[in-house]
Amino acid sequence: MKKLLFPVLAALVLMMGLTACGETGDKHPDLTSYYNSMAETLGWDNESMAETPDDVLDIYYPGLKDIETKQFVARSVMISAAAEELVLMECNSPEDAQAAKAILQQRVDDQVDGGAWYPSTIETWENAQVSVNGSYAALIVSGEHQEELTEAYNALFAS
Repeated sequence: MKKLLFPVLAALVLMMGLTACGETGDKHPDLTSYYNSMAETLGWDNESMAETPDDVLDIYYPGLKDIETKQFVARSVMISAAAEELVLMECNSPEDAQAAKAILQQRVDDQVDGGAWYPSTIETWENAQVSVNGSYAALIVSGEHQEELTEAYNALFAS
């Protein structure tokens, strides 16, 4: 079932990305649509993957809120025994996206270096994906769905 689900999901996300293209061919994916599509596919609701509150953002990602964004999605599981976090950003410039990447990578490094208490969550953080694509920056952390989330996100920017 999982082998069949991923190609269908990837095609759906790719279609979303193609419909988000402007006349110039530049990709401008809707990050909220990506998240909502993935949440529906993976069975996440607002309780299992909650919007990350501002005070938590300040603790997890110091300086991230200082970066102006056109789009911003931050979701996480609010229990320490699970490592599920998504931060998706469309910044105002590629330079801002690089600054965001450094902050997101610091979160990963902090978790790998002792912030994540359980062996399984440390392993999940070791496999986390921090990426930049133009003015977009993302952190994807998911033990069970890392590959699916990352591939679907990357498909938003595929030619």
